Amino acid sequence: MTMLREITTGLRFPEGPVAMSDGSVLLVEIERRTLTRVAADGRKEVIAQMGGGPNGAAIGPDGKCYICNNGGFKWVEDEFCLRPILQAEDYSGGRIERVDLGTGRIETLYTGTANGPLRGPNDLVFDAHGGFYFTDLGKSRARERDWGGVYYARTDGALIREIIHSILTPNGVGLSPGGERLYVAETETARLWSWEIIAPGEIHKAPWPSPHGGTLVVGVGGYQRFDSLAVDGAGYICVATLINGGITVVSPDGSEVRHIPLPDFYPTNICFGGPDLRTTFVTLSGKGKLVAFEWERPGLRLNYAQ
Repeated sequence: MTMLREITTGLRFPEGPVAMSDGSVLLVEIERRTLTRVAADGRKEVIAQMGGGPNGAAIGPDGKCYICNNGGFKWVEDEFCLRPILQAEDYSGGRIERVDLGTGRIETLYTGTANGPLRGPNDLVFDAHGGFYFTDLGKSRARERDWGGVYYARTDGALIREIIHSILTPNGVGLSPGGERLYVAETETARLWSWEIIAPGEIHKAPWPSPHGGTLVVGVGGYQRFDSLAVDGAGYICVATLINGGITVVSPDGSEVRHIPLPDFYPTNICFGGPDLRTTFVTLSGKGKLVAFEWERPGLRLNYAQ
């Protein structure tokens, strides 16, 4: 049984946790539309009012926080949990934003590419070259759904490149310990895919019958959905798993798969922190909690995060 430590409650669908060197955790509250800092003692401080639907977060090489903003969801709250369902009526468009943590100032870096607008940016990860990969899950409406994509961008606002399209509900994104492989989790299929990185922002694509050039790492059965992910120091991909609430831990070659159950239908994201990177922080979004527990080995140190 996983021994959880509850850090704080009362969050409005938290996501995108980033463990900071002072012991605090940055996260977004998608329903509240904020970037929030949670202190080690559980105190909460709103850093920025984001609008739309702030979703993924990561610290860049300039020390600022980069945000995937999905433009906003429609919400349901009942006896089970708070959860997003469809595109918001006041949907404000997908975008990549940057927040100065000292002032709360928000800049918009990207709203689309030559191929069209961003629809629902979801999660991002920085490489060692100062650029970042991010997923666009797309948006769902009553009778239609967008195809998603994966992108690479620079922090100066001068380059954004679509590297994968079309892909169904791409969500979590991460890099292998050496930065040579890109991982993407699909929400609705509960599949984990990988691509070889051949240069910053460039990937090798496998031929047909791969639907988008990815190599399947694992697909899990039953009714469960994949959300965001983190990679630990041994290269295991740790995917936050919805409905069958918990963390699905996958070996790099997909031969080992195990599930760590957690008490929420919506564990949406995971990150590693603490002085030895063995503290796992998880957003239990349906119940509005940030919790922590000890991981079996150190997590992977992210570029620029610590």
